[in-house]
Amino acid sequence: MPCDALRTPADPRMDRMTTPLLERSWRRAWQDLGARRSGEELRLALLARYGEPHRHYHGRQHLAECLAAFETVAHLAHFAAEVEMALWFHDAIHAVRRADNEAQSAEWASEALREAGVAPEVRARVHALIMATRHAAVPVAADEQLLADIDLGILAADRARFADYEQQIRREYAFVPGWLFKRKRRAVLAAFLERPRIYGTDHFHAALETRARRNLAHALARPAG
Repeated sequence: MPCDALRTPADPRMDRMTTPLLERSWRRAWQDLGARRSGEELRLALLARYGEPHRHYHGRQHLAECLAAFETVAHLAHFAAEVEMALWFHDAIHAVRRADNEAQSAEWASEALREAGVAPEVRARVHALIMATRHAAVPVAADEQLLADIDLGILAADRARFADYEQQIRREYAFVPGWLFKRKRRAVLAAFLERPRIYGTDHFHAALETRARRNLAHALARPAG
């Protein structure tokens, strides 16, 4: 994935810059899933969710980064439409004080796609893909690996974007005392660094693994106090 896909600016111009991407992505995935009607009302509802004021990282910028990255690797997916739709829904529900955001997002996707007449086996694949973004472990299924790798592409962003990402995460958890946030955040980053592979697919492992490990090591080298 080109690192340029991780340089989407976090400013009011972003919506104008990414509107063609978002419209193109939604139309492609919706049609390829065999969904009825246009789904425009659902797309706008999702964008409203991603525009919630408490989302400093898990917002429209992150969604656009993921979809831009997907367009460069869609040919690697077995079920490309399912992967793309799962990206749209993977952070649809994001409440920082809850631990079931992925499950809630997956359920919303399943219900919305059911109402749109999407086949049960397709809905099941989308549901499983969204659940893979819990990042509890490197997924085994190929499309789940691909989606999880796209979601984790931020770990391999250029130094400026990675620093911005870290600040965005801190703002999302502004209610957490500083000392506790640093402890928990270091644990999260260290867990990724300790994995034999951060990226499950050979494509992303080759393209991003070294940069991601460099960024994580740099972040963990900072004083913990």
